[in-house]
Amino acid sequence: MSLRATARIAADADGGLPLLVSDGPLALRRTRAVGPYTRVTVVGAMSAPLGGDRLAVETEVRDGARLLVDSAAATLALPGRGAEPAAYDVRITVGEDGVLRWLPEQVVSVDGSGLRMRTVVELAASARLVLREEQILGRHGEPPGTLATRLTVRRAGRPLLDQELAFGPGSPGGWDGGAVLGGGRATGQLLVVDPAFAEKPVRSRLLGEHAAVAPLAGPAALVTAVAPDALALRRLLDTALSELAPF
Repeated sequence: MSLRATARIAADADGGLPLLVSDGPLALRRTRAVGPYTRVTVVGAMSAPLGGDRLAVETEVRDGARLLVDSAAATLALPGRGAEPAAYDVRITVGEDGVLRWLPEQVVSVDGSGLRMRTVVELAASARLVLREEQILGRHGEPPGTLATRLTVRRAGRPLLDQELAFGPGSPGGWDGGAVLGGGRATGQLLVVDPAFAEKPVRSRLLGEHAAVAPLAGPAALVTAVAPDALALRRLLDTALSELAPF
């Protein structure tokens, strides 16, 4: 039987969490944070998402709040009994002078699975954001399942980024070719939105052979990386994180 679950977070400027609601496999825990952030960790309470599951996390960072959201372990997309893919939706709003660091662990696309992930972010004009996504295509020694992701970000009501990716069986041809993954098993993105970039824009550059930093049409930068495995991918994105988001 498929699961339907929605977890909810709201963070206040005084460090409070007026809303922290777990649901189904999405268990939310307030954990110890370093620095000025309130920290919430997503703990998987059961195996999910399976094919056909519908999961969601809704997060509101209110004006002046500083929130860090991470996860205790990787998310494994697993096959279900039927052919219907799972869906995992993330909906985020960040108010004026709010700061969100959204740093979950990797999504692992297991052989035979199907997962559609959608992340929608609404930012106020003075909000700051760090958002990391990492996709691992198959466990060790196995092919990937089918994984489709879409990241849509709006700032002050205007589009900032709308990006779709698709991997695995049934995806558009060439997803594993030299122009996309080039044989890599791991890929990821790091998005940093900071009003300070308006005065000091990020410059385009390479980070090694398989990662690049690109400024967006707005006070933001997008890092895209491809790597042979999850560890190498995390090292690339951590390097970019330390350079672009010292806040």
